[in-house]
Amino acid sequence: MNINWIDVIGIAAGVCTTAAVIPQLIKAYTTKKVADVSIGMFLVLITGVLLWTVYGFLKNDLAIILANGISVVLNSLLLYLLLKHGKKSTNSPNN
Repeated sequence: MNINWIDVIGIAAGVCTTAAVIPQLIKAYTTKKVADVSIGMFLVLITGVLLWTVYGFLKNDLAIILANGISVVLNSLLLYLLLKHGKKSTNSPNN
């Protein structure tokens, strides 16, 4: 078996960058506290990973497609939580 270390590095990078949002997503889902998370940053991030996904399709690179496609989904879920829970007052007893 011949290991292509370039692909291994690319896949490892994709796993790390894709998984990076998971702790924030879990925290936002469980606590409903998202007031300090920037919606603008997530809009830019989602745009970037969406473009990377398109780039992956154009280059026919499965590692880029999967990592960034999953990132689009995860970051979009967090954006949804930001929009859903971000308008609440920080003084609300439900926060």
